[in-house]
Amino acid sequence: MPPQGLQVDFAHRPRLADLHPLQETARRVSGTLRKQAEPTVTPAVQLQDRQGYDSGFLGDFIVPWPSVEATLVDDIYPTGTADNRLDYQHFSIMLSRRRRLALVAGVNIDGASSVEIDRRRDAWAYDGRIPSDAQIGEALYAGNLLDRGHLVRRQDPNWGPNAQTANNDTFHFTNCSPQMAAFNQKTWLELEDYILDNTRRWKARATIFTGPLFRDDDQTYRGVQIPTAFWKVVAFLGDDGKPSASAYMIDQRQELEQLELVFGALKTYRRSVDQIEALTGIRFGGLADYDGFSNEERLTGTRIEAPIRGPEDIRL
Repeated sequence: MPPQGLQVDFAHRPRLADLHPLQETARRVSGTLRKQAEPTVTPAVQLQDRQGYDSGFLGDFIVPWPSVEATLVDDIYPTGTADNRLDYQHFSIMLSRRRRLALVAGVNIDGASSVEIDRRRDAWAYDGRIPSDAQIGEALYAGNLLDRGHLVRRQDPNWGPNAQTANNDTFHFTNCSPQMAAFNQKTWLELEDYILDNTRRWKARATIFTGPLFRDDDQTYRGVQIPTAFWKVVAFLGDDGKPSASAYMIDQRQELEQLELVFGALKTYRRSVDQIEALTGIRFGGLADYDGFSNEERLTGTRIEAPIRGPEDIRL
């Protein structure tokens, strides 16, 4: 429901391109419009020698960097590395050349050496290893209802002696994807909190892949197609020490066509790793073999989709 005193005509269902008249609404909801500061560029030399995603992070449970199906090969931005990755501290990103957003981000989390770092004023920057025009920058987010949504969550790579470096690295435009502001992300955040809190509590490790779901008919706003959904695949060692995996998706496709998106709740679902692979064209090695949902779907031939309403519905 809209905040008290805010009049919204739900009969009018504007597309994202029509949202610019709502700037005053955004100001009243958030308290102030986002300042239009000129972002900086992190020089390539400052990003050298980063310890990026580690496929052997979970010991004998090897989780390779994702690959893509043949139709996506030409869309991967060439970085000159073996996997065409951009490595940051404890995480890596593979960029879409066509969308200028991350295709997939992968992070290693070490709960035993996690470091709490206070969030200060966000200082987003371009990655100087690739041209700025290959990245979606501040022009998309200025003076509207869109937020810069972290793909690798700020706290996740913050562990070990280089935690501060990891924290700063998450504030690169390569690591954000446009999400609507002033709407309820409670369930998705609870999922991320659940994963991080458990790795800290049990001093455990986990590997997480996250990315947007790109569709050819995604709405265009300021020359950028806005993703309608986001997915997450988690790899970890279970209580019995055996390899395990799970997958989730957050879908705002329906809400993007309605003004209710500004105040509505996102729909978060537990999915199978097989489903995420089919939807995205991204392959996660053999992770589906360790996912109960994928195995059940293969046995029954029926797709499984379990809604997540709160922490009690989250199962790793």
